[in-house]
Amino acid sequence: MRSSWGLKLAAWGVVAFLHVPLALIVLYAFSAEDKTYVFPPPALTTQWFGVAWQRDDVWAAISLSFEVALWSTAIAIVLGTLAAAALARAKFFGRDAISLLLILPIALPGVITGIALRSAYGTLHIPFSFWTIVIGHATFCVVVVYNNAVARLRRLQPNLIEASIDLGADGFQTLRHIILPQLGSALLAGALLAFALSFDEVIVTTFTAGQQTTLPIWMLQELIRPRQRPVTNVVAVVIIALTFIPILAAYWLTRADEPAHR
Repeated sequence: MRSSWGLKLAAWGVVAFLHVPLALIVLYAFSAEDKTYVFPPPALTTQWFGVAWQRDDVWAAISLSFEVALWSTAIAIVLGTLAAAALARAKFFGRDAISLLLILPIALPGVITGIALRSAYGTLHIPFSFWTIVIGHATFCVVVVYNNAVARLRRLQPNLIEASIDLGADGFQTLRHIILPQLGSALLAGALLAFALSFDEVIVTTFTAGQQTTLPIWMLQELIRPRQRPVTNVVAVVIIALTFIPILAAYWLTRADEPAHR
């Protein structure tokens, strides 16, 4: 009985540790104090939501982050799916090494990936631009899509593909009617997670952005300014809401595909 209560307290302690900072972000979005964070806030107001709505730099940063995330996710879907198709069932020399190299970008610290990309751009004389950010984000977005796709393909029954071929279907028809329906929810879940990761990425972006200002970089810059700090919290609250939706959707899609336990 005591161990049960101890586990419950530990679980709630972890939940509080993770979510109390998020609650403070929401609270300070309504703070009437515009220069410093005072707890508790001297007064509450909704004026900062209107201020954030009217600032062009906020919309420019959100638009850039959205476009980067969209392109990064699209690249990740193509490359991650192709890599998963090549490695899911085929057995060849070096397969495990290739699989490890595919997963490595998300396992390494972001600062290592950022430095590596910046060095590569400098060596190849590639100027920093929108596309250098997209390439940087795609390096770890591919991993998310690949992991989901390869797990689903390994669970796909080979006799379904064999039956399709035996019944006269060509490769495209088998892909369209057998493989993609089985793979669809896994790809969607991977794409949603990849989009959320790209939209919030700051470390790799810092090394690959140049003069571009994505939303996370904008937020870091705004925290240095002495005025209108609650605007940063307002934007953070909006982003939390927007990224929560794809993460929750990906969780439910992945959870729905898990086999039921008796």
